[in-house]
Amino acid sequence: MSAAHPVRARGALGPLVGLLTRTTATRGRVLGLAGLGLVGVVVAAIVGHTDPSDPLLTGARFIDGFGLSVLAPIVVLVFATAGLGDPIDDGTLVYLWFRPRPRWTLAAAAVISATMVSLPLVVVPLVVAAALTGGGDELVAATAVAAVVAVVAYAGLFVALGAWVRRALSWGVAYVLIWEGFIARAGGGANRLSVRGYSRSVLASITGLDLSLADAGVPLALAVAAGVAVAGVGATALRLRRGDVA
Repeated sequence: MSAAHPVRARGALGPLVGLLTRTTATRGRVLGLAGLGLVGVVVAAIVGHTDPSDPLLTGARFIDGFGLSVLAPIVVLVFATAGLGDPIDDGTLVYLWFRPRPRWTLAAAAVISATMVSLPLVVVPLVVAAALTGGGDELVAATAVAAVVAVVAYAGLFVALGAWVRRALSWGVAYVLIWEGFIARAGGGANRLSVRGYSRSVLASITGLDLSLADAGVPLALAVAAGVAVAGVGATALRLRRGDVA
């Protein structure tokens, strides 16, 4: 089957993003994950009213412990694995797969869609939470950048996971809980293979705090996030080229 003309392929990316967004961003998913973000905002307000001796450090630890460790990966995991994973599982992806377009466009559309849907559900509640902890403008700015880094990297990673693995949601939860929650905390090479390690590094670098296992600078963290997203597109496109998506 011949590939689509490049101009036609670029034009098809927008409709693909819209289609995948409509199918994955269901009311139940959006409301459920927005509720998780609201829980974080409420807890942050409570933390801010406890009058900690160091609100910046307390706020950063809360953003790291809840926002970057729970909210960001879970939100992105739900949307990213559903983008192509659900159609692969139920056999409906074949209707998109048979259309004459480069496979990378479908992969890129899935990553873009997951990123677009996840960003407001992650960044907005975390920025509000950071402000409510009393950590100041530094923490708010650091939280915003760290959240974007996390969402972009997780989108590439989890879209590829959804394309390659059955029951990707369960495997993604295992990655978040076991790899990032326990193994990566041992430091060394394991932490360098953890998305959370780079988003935490952004948080530490911008605030000037000494957070554990935060040893990457902001430029490196941004480069890694972009690299993981691009690699996710490539890995997903490779899976789609195999032709056994029905």
